[in-house]
Amino acid sequence: MRFSDTWGQKGAVTFALAVLAAGLAGIFHAVAEFQELGASMPQFIGLLLLAGILYVTGVFLAERFQLGISGLVIILAGSVLFRVELLPAKTTPSDDVYRYQWDGRVQRAGLNPYIVSPDDDGLEWLQNPEHPEPPGEETPTIYPPLAELVYRQIETVPWYKRVSTIFDLASVGALLLLLAAMKQPLHRVLAYAWNPAILISFAMSGHFDSLAIVTFLTALFFLLKNRAAPAMAAMALAFVSKFFPVLLLATFLKRLRLASAGVFVFVAAAFYVPFLGAGIHVVDGARNYARDWLNNATLFHVLFFLTGSSKVGAELLAALLLLGASLYLAKKGTPPLWSSLILTGGVLLVSPTAYPWYFTWAIAFLCFYPNAAWLLMSVTCVLGYTPAISEGAGEPLKNSLLMLSLEYGPVYLWLVYYCWAAVTKKLTAVSASRETIGNEIETVR
Repeated sequence: MRFSDTWGQKGAVTFALAVLAAGLAGIFHAVAEFQELGASMPQFIGLLLLAGILYVTGVFLAERFQLGISGLVIILAGSVLFRVELLPAKTTPSDDVYRYQWDGRVQRAGLNPYIVSPDDDGLEWLQNPEHPEPPGEETPTIYPPLAELVYRQIETVPWYKRVSTIFDLASVGALLLLLAAMKQPLHRVLAYAWNPAILISFAMSGHFDSLAIVTFLTALFFLLKNRAAPAMAAMALAFVSKFFPVLLLATFLKRLRLASAGVFVFVAAAFYVPFLGAGIHVVDGARNYARDWLNNATLFHVLFFLTGSSKVGAELLAALLLLGASLYLAKKGTPPLWSSLILTGGVLLVSPTAYPWYFTWAIAFLCFYPNAAWLLMSVTCVLGYTPAISEGAGEPLKNSLLMLSLEYGPVYLWLVYYCWAAVTKKLTAVSASRETIGNEIETVR
């Protein structure tokens, strides 16, 4: 009877998972059908929030119930289906892919993307006629060298999306390996594989953060296996794809031999060699990005106020906070995957720029720690697309205080609750310990 009840429950949960997959498939099919997002942004965001509700329900099922092989098949099949649905989308909520394309054309023309910018005279022929003004047209590239070398190999926007999706699906595979290594249920991969922000960022928009994520996950896998050289080599590949993995460098060096830092330096430096002609200008794009970009920020505004309305001062303070957190977690010996969630999520809270696709950096770690606050943030981050609504109405591109409150408010409230609960638990434990010691002393007397 007990076996029958267990089988019945597992079957019911598996059926519920299949229903959720069908619902998500319908939503992403509708999203892919939009012809022009500028005029349909409210509907687009509404559909993604609805998908977020189904997604969170799926995470709950994968976390709370034991699922069999059929459940895992549904999760993995859904992962592929959702991406296949979004790949043909005619429009994207971000135009970064056109900058990737421009950087690739620059390199194939024998130019250095760290020196030239799209608005330079005489380079009009490198533009895509369908989108003649790529993002950051006044600045050289802001992207690291491995990403640039990949851009060079691709010519069309559809192929940028396909390659990004290949890296994305490779991350699903890397997460399965990490879950197996941690002896955790493989079904937890759903937290990454079905996340709407992940799907929109990579399959629909073609963002190349997926390259950094898969190399970073690979580095973490080798770290857990105590393979120093491959771990640091993969960490370097992640760093030269997107800079955020450097937040975990202290954690890696704490667990590995300090000499392995040489592997990181060698691999990272090797990828900059093809661009040495830029000299010191190799950092111009990144410097301009730090100076000029400000979007979807929250705590950064507090830092900005504390430093006397100095953006540079606020960025330095944010960097010090992140450095302190990184060193503290490394010294304390915090598990690497938990440190990864804290730092990749935390950097978004203090960053001056937190585009919705930046939130993909932390989502992979929800497979191991399905923290409610970060899970909620991975859903509400799509509200970061709302400035496009005002732009479509002919108004200046800006963040709404209301939308920022809806996006981040619940997350901060949940984090405050977690902190309060943790402090209360610690105080209760200390009080109980003192009471026990007092009772023992009385007994001795």
